[in-house]
Amino acid sequence: MSNAALERAEAAKLPQDDIIGILLTQHARIRELLAEVHVTLGDARRAKFAELRALLAVHEAAEEMILRPVARRTAGEDEAAARNAEEREAERILAGLEQMNPERSQFEAKLTEFEKAFRDHADSEELEEFPAVRDGCSQEQRQRMGRRLLRAERAAPTHPHPATAGAAAAQWAAAPFESLVDRARDALSGSRAPR
Repeated sequence: MSNAALERAEAAKLPQDDIIGILLTQHARIRELLAEVHVTLGDARRAKFAELRALLAVHEAAEEMILRPVARRTAGEDEAAARNAEEREAERILAGLEQMNPERSQFEAKLTEFEKAFRDHADSEELEEFPAVRDGCSQEQRQRMGRRLLRAERAAPTHPHPATAGAAAAQWAAAPFESLVDRARDALSGSRAPR
């Protein structure tokens, strides 16, 4: 069974709107999109990468805004800081990928670098941060957090913004403005924002 299938199976065991279930499902979709970007070419690759980039951008921003403050309390400051540092690095790599031609070999190499960084980050969240949040919060709290996460994602930027990555306060302050610009940019380019 693939990591994506395992994540979906674990998410299916959790109540609807549970933040951990939502994030596991998103991790699974990100893994699937990474695989799809690797095997597609031309316009299909560009479209898959645009979908991947948008999902990653909203996922990470909402995670930093909703999950990370709770993880600071349940998993500890060092754990939360480590995940934020990983997200800053991922945003930097993703921003670089966004500027590259997807048909070039450099894109493939950078995508592979990003995929490894994402895998390591998601694995750390799933093994260290998520269990602490599950243990430190009631089911009702996790469901409230899940609903807040989904609302935050609807207003989150759809492109990487390394300057605000890893800082919840910066995300709360800048995300609404970045999102407006990103979503206008997406509309003009024909990209679809995640729902």
